[in-house]
Amino acid sequence: MNNATQTVSHEHKVQQYYDNALPCYSQILGDRWHSADPEAVLAKLPRIRGCEILEERVAALAGLDSTKKVLDFGCGVGGPTLYMAKVSGASFVGVSNNERLNVKAREKAKQVGLAEQVTFMTLEDTGYQNLPFPDNTFDAITFYESVCHLPDKARGFAEFARVLKPGGRIVGEDWVQRPFGENQTEAQIMKFMEPVNRFYCIPWHATVEGCKKMMEDAGLEVFIARDLFQGVKCLSFQDKQTPEWLVYAGPEQEMFREGEKALVAARNAGVFSVGLWVAGKENKVKQ
Repeated sequence: MNNATQTVSHEHKVQQYYDNALPCYSQILGDRWHSADPEAVLAKLPRIRGCEILEERVAALAGLDSTKKVLDFGCGVGGPTLYMAKVSGASFVGVSNNERLNVKAREKAKQVGLAEQVTFMTLEDTGYQNLPFPDNTFDAITFYESVCHLPDKARGFAEFARVLKPGGRIVGEDWVQRPFGENQTEAQIMKFMEPVNRFYCIPWHATVEGCKKMMEDAGLEVFIARDLFQGVKCLSFQDKQTPEWLVYAGPEQEMFREGEKALVAARNAGVFSVGLWVAGKENKVKQ
C-alpha cells in the first residue's frame, strides 16, 4: 500500500463533516447547533430562545459567574459559548477540531465585544485524547451534542476530569439512544440509529446510563444523569424545519437531506433522545 493511502481517522471525518455542515447548519440553524430546552419546545417558543433557555440552564447548573474559567468542548461556531459568557460573566475557551468553525466563532466574538472574554482554539483531530491544558485548569466544562462524535468517549471524559479543578462541574447535553416501546433489542434500535450514525458522522451513540458510568470511571461524581424525554418520544425544534432540510442545496446536500429523514424516523420510533448530565470532581481540600 502506498504510504499516501492511509485510513482516515473518524475524528478527521468529523472535521470534514463540519466543513460541509457549515453552510447548511448556518443557513437553517444559525449559530445554535444543539437541541432547545424541552419545555421551550412544548411552549412553542422561537427556536433560538429555546436554545438560550437551555444554555442559561447549563450555565446555572455549572455555577458560572465572573470568577470562573470554563472549557466549552465542541464549540461549533460559538453561539452557545458566547451566550453563556454574556449571561454569566465567566471567561471561556471554546475548542473544536475545525478551524473554519473557529474563524467564524472568533469573528462573532469580536462583533459582540467578547473577544477578550472568550477565545476559540482548534485541536488536532484526536486532541481531545490529550487536551492541551495542565491538570486542574478549568472551574467548569460544558458541552452540547459534541461527545457523541468521539470514538473514545471514555478517554474524553477522563481528559475532562483531568483538566477540571477540584470542586468544579461538568455540565452537558448530548444525543443518546435507548430502548423504547416495541424497539427493545439492539437490532431493533440500530435499525433506526445506524442511519443516524452514518449520516451525522457519529461512531456510536451512548446511553444516558452509559455516559454516567464513563464519568464515574473517570473519577467524577455524577449528580444528574437524565433523559430529557424520559418515557416519551423526543420532541425537536427541527420538526418545523424538516422542509428546509429536505430542500437544502449545498455541499453534500443529499447527505443532509437523508440525515434529516433518518433522524425523524429515529425520533418517531422513540429510540433517539437527548441526555443531560451534571458531574463534579471531588474537592480534596479538607475544611
